[in-house]
Amino acid sequence: METTSRAVARASAAEGGQPGPSAWRTVDGYLRAPFPWYGLDEAFTGRRWLMQVGTAADGTVEHGAIGHGDEPSVRNEHVAGDDQDAKEKFAVVVTVAASPDRRSADGTGLLEATSVSSAAWLAGVGLLSFTWPGQMDHTLRDDWLEQQTETAWSLADDLDAAEWSTLSLPVDGVPTTFHYRESAYGWVLAGSAGKSVHLGAYGRGMSAYGLAFSVVKDIAAHA
Repeated sequence: METTSRAVARASAAEGGQPGPSAWRTVDGYLRAPFPWYGLDEAFTGRRWLMQVGTAADGTVEHGAIGHGDEPSVRNEHVAGDDQDAKEKFAVVVTVAASPDRRSADGTGLLEATSVSSAAWLAGVGLLSFTWPGQMDHTLRDDWLEQQTETAWSLADDLDAAEWSTLSLPVDGVPTTFHYRESAYGWVLAGSAGKSVHLGAYGRGMSAYGLAFSVVKDIAAHA
């Protein structure tokens, strides 16, 4: 059985990527989470905004994302490097509850454990959702997205592969090892913040090497 995180992210991708701004900034789900939320630390002084949370079948919040900088627009892969892309600068931090193998809410199945790979895949799909081959018709676009989504999963499932490098970034002031990769669409990274959560992040226009993460003290302030 696939992880709940993977199922939620797959559904989001199949529907055309991340929801639009009208579906963002709803703080209720974030407030229900039984784990701390992470974002960029106080050195980042730009705009912050909520995206959406992912939940289990019983409504338990399992992951969510907080954006920093410009709200990303869909980038056509054929116009990489255009003026709009050059101006767009954002980083999205994904927080995933660290969970062991556990029974589903109805007791009929087993949900797989979440891991750093879960965070890496959610971040990879998040970045992918803002990149579309605009010259394709709808049918071919769906096929492209399915293929790229599976590629993102394969990459996340093997964080020791050559496509990934490592870098050390502060998490609550403590140097922490992250897995990192770049693509034509931006960058993705993933690691853990102690025992309670895994962290993923993706972005464009902002260097990943200068980032630092910390617990969000007042999540409602970003709504």
